[in-house]
Amino acid sequence: MLYAILCYAHEETVFAWTKEEEAAVMEKLYAVQEPLAQSGKLGPVGRLMPTTAATTVRKGKDEPLVIDGPFAETKEALLGFYVVDFETLDEAVAFSKQLSSVNPGSTSYEIRPFYVFRPGDASS
Repeated sequence: MLYAILCYAHEETVFAWTKEEEAAVMEKLYAVQEPLAQSGKLGPVGRLMPTTAATTVRKGKDEPLVIDGPFAETKEALLGFYVVDFETLDEAVAFSKQLSSVNPGSTSYEIRPFYVFRPGDASS
């Protein structure tokens, strides 16, 4: 089954990392990801830009409204995601625990079963 693992963190902290801090965290995360990549179980992985770069399209009474920024204000923001292929939820939980162990700060991971409505063909 495919799972989406959504990474939430305090974006002020993450986007304030120095290049050296960023590189050190990414190296540790890549080490956790690599066995899954080698086994073909790791799908797309992405980091979202800060919520200050977001645009929200919200359904209005007549026309959809386009507003800058995220819809909700929260302490933690969705900063990235993984798509993984595991047999069980327990495997997805174990992988999330590994990610959490190498990711500094107060990061949380939300795991949801993932259904592909329409496979895309964009590779970048």
